[in-house]
Amino acid sequence: MRILKAKVHGKVQGVWFRKYTLDCANRFGIVGIVKNLDDGTVLVYAKGKNLEKFKKYLKIGPPDSDVNNIDYSWDTSKIEFSDFKIE
Repeated sequence: MRILKAKVHGKVQGVWFRKYTLDCANRFGIVGIVKNLDDGTVLVYAKGKNLEKFKKYLKIGPPDSDVNNIDYSWDTSKIEFSDFKIE
């Protein structure tokens, strides 16, 4: 199964975006990671059957966030995840 890579731009750090992403991932049975990057964006690696629903929630974000854009790509590496974690 391919891994969705999403780089989320906007007001996404310091607004509980990673916790929100973790909660959404758990709700939809998604495994992977979410982490803040030095450039102010948030990086998400996600694997699972409900990625389209998950993507919709990433676009919304938590109440204090303001998602401007999300760059999506597919990672074909053999990374294995057992759950979803905040890094």
